Amino acid sequence: MREPMDFTRRIVKASFRRNRERDEAFRQVIRSIPKGKVSTYGKVAAASGYPFYHRAVASLLSKEAVLLPWQRVVGAGGEIKVRGDGAAEQRLRLKMEGVKFRGKLVDMNQFEYILRSWEAFD
Repeated sequence: MREPMDFTRRIVKASFRRNRERDEAFRQVIRSIPKGKVSTYGKVAAASGYPFYHRAVASLLSKEAVLLPWQRVVGAGGEIKVRGDGAAEQRLRLKMEGVKFRGKLVDMNQFEYILRSWEAFD
């Protein structure tokens, strides 16, 4: 029987390999998040059909930020995970879209978008 850690390592390694089909699924789901709403890296991955691939979502966004509404994807609980000046930019962009914060966290009760994979792939 394989150890859970072995499974985790395989997922992490696979998430950094290029995969056009997976990345396109991520793009479609991210584009489906409406202005003024947010979702999490993990929920984007799951709605795309790739649960456990939240790191791959983050990696894609770091490479394609200009092409996608990257500011609408946050960490679990509404935490901004981008570092440095990018964190301030993400917060500003979200505020410009009308998203409210509770301290450092997005108010997920009010602004989380419930992803439905069937809507993203219509």
